[in-house]
Amino acid sequence: IFALTNLHPTVASCKDLAVALRQLDGRGFKAYRDLELTEGFGFAGSVPFHLSIDYVQADPFAPPSRLTLSIPRTATGVPDHLLQDTHRRRGLCHGLALAIAHATGQKTQDRSDLQIDRPRQQILDRSCVQWVGDELIIRLSARLPAAGRRIQGHQAARLLCERLPAVLQAGVIYEHLDVQHLQQLATCAADGDALRGQLADHDLVAFVADGSRLPRRSGIDDRPLQSHAISWQSPPSLRVELEQADGTRITGTGIRRGVTAIVGGGFHGKSTLLDALRMGVYEHVPGDGREGVVCDETAVSIRAEDGRRISGVDLSPFIGPLPQGRRTDHFTSDDASGSTSQAAAIVEALEIGSRLLLIDEDTAATNFMIRDQRMRQLIGDQQEPITPFIDRVGQLAATGTSTIVVTGGSSDYLSVADTVIAMEEYRPVDVTERAHELVPLTGNTVGAWPATRGRIPLPQSLNPRRGRRERSVRARTRHELEVGGTFLDLSALGQLVDESQTRALGQALLHIHHHYLGEHLDVAQICAAVLDDIRSEGWSVLTQDRFQPDLAQFRAFELSATLNRLRTLQVEPAPGAVA
Repeated sequence: IFALTNLHPTVASCKDLAVALRQLDGRGFKAYRDLELTEGFGFAGSVPFHLSIDYVQADPFAPPSRLTLSIPRTATGVPDHLLQDTHRRRGLCHGLALAIAHATGQKTQDRSDLQIDRPRQQILDRSCVQWVGDELIIRLSARLPAAGRRIQGHQAARLLCERLPAVLQAGVIYEHLDVQHLQQLATCAADGDALRGQLADHDLVAFVADGSRLPRRSGIDDRPLQSHAISWQSPPSLRVELEQADGTRITGTGIRRGVTAIVGGGFHGKSTLLDALRMGVYEHVPGDGREGVVCDETAVSIRAEDGRRISGVDLSPFIGPLPQGRRTDHFTSDDASGSTSQAAAIVEALEIGSRLLLIDEDTAATNFMIRDQRMRQLIGDQQEPITPFIDRVGQLAATGTSTIVVTGGSSDYLSVADTVIAMEEYRPVDVTERAHELVPLTGNTVGAWPATRGRIPLPQSLNPRRGRRERSVRARTRHELEVGGTFLDLSALGQLVDESQTRALGQALLHIHHHYLGEHLDVAQICAAVLDDIRSEGWSVLTQDRFQPDLAQFRAFELSATLNRLRTLQVEPAPGAVA
């Protein structure tokens, strides 16, 4: 019987843990598993905390072990004003996670023994640092020391009983932290939410604060461009004033409801603006340059996606009957074309309730976006099943879904755009009047938007089993997810910004499989139910007995998009039509 199994849960202490780990020195690695048999260890030093070992890795080369630390709020010294609402708490948790990551990197040359889910430019709710009541909950990954497959008990005791408390001392005690940065993070989170909350009152779908710096360092580096970055300055005709969380008024460009076309020459900042708006569903860290850029929380980035799976989507608003009489009101394909995939992406976004579509011509299917007059004359409507998006975009706006589209190679969208913004050397110019002089506005030329129905996923849509494992899910990268034996390509999800979101989406699919498939709920109802579960019960609702320390918030739109890209997805129409 190992020393760990003799520890009484109510009296186990740091000293008990150190003694027990030293007694394990030289034993086989699996003896570490006895750490899971206790209810945790109390540490009574300068940072009192409770340590729970939730999961011990199977061997030295397996994914790391998982630790949960509970620290009384009074021990941290965090002031009340940083905890007064969910947004400020989120910013504070972001800062604490960064501070802990910094502390683990400072203490040793080997940075892999203690790890935390390190946040990036967006301020997201994460499972690694959370406030629950009057306790700060921190979840870390730890690689327990071993030589080959033999336990290094003395090193393990130093790791958990000396190094871990030192990391907390440096990473969570308020007086030891960069207090100004923590306050700025909390303020950025609160301000972003406050700005976004005012959009509807001003009849806007997006806002770009004056002074914002939109360009990024590169396509793979989301940090702000340091040199030659031009600060945003609103054209007078589009300038509006909004209030930050503390009541301070700021000016910026308000993008109104309806259809907005962003035009301009190549390399003048059109796509850069759209990318910033795409990220406007999140708050950003101070110094990012996009702290004052917000858009409607339901905004969805739309693109063509050759080869994707489509299951039971009603494409009839955009694609009529196909050759050989194939219907498109319940369309399924294992290898969708660019136009078909883009039509499906729009219908799926509307299905979840999107009020703003973001489209860049560079990543769109041309034959889906436009159809010029000469081509209409050459190929009559009776031979062309595709109703281009330009014929529907005004109708969508009239029913409550706006569109912001980047276009540089065709004037067609000037005829349907309520607002036209030209980018000139990264500076916005309102050219709406001039655009309408050149291309007069046209009315809707197609019939009413057809009534559609929700889609109910069938129980056989998802099989999470892989080999002997009943539930297998793994995020390979931010855009690659493996569930059971099914591989999902999420590269078209332009608002997926962190691999921790992908891990959370994978766990959400398992949650759907366990709780909601077979309950006759449609996709929108399922996604709403999962988010409600997380809000009411926390991240643990997704992970059951093995809590994961590296999950991050996602929206219903990313969950729906992930579900829709399952190659095994099968659906049936929900009863009753939904307009």
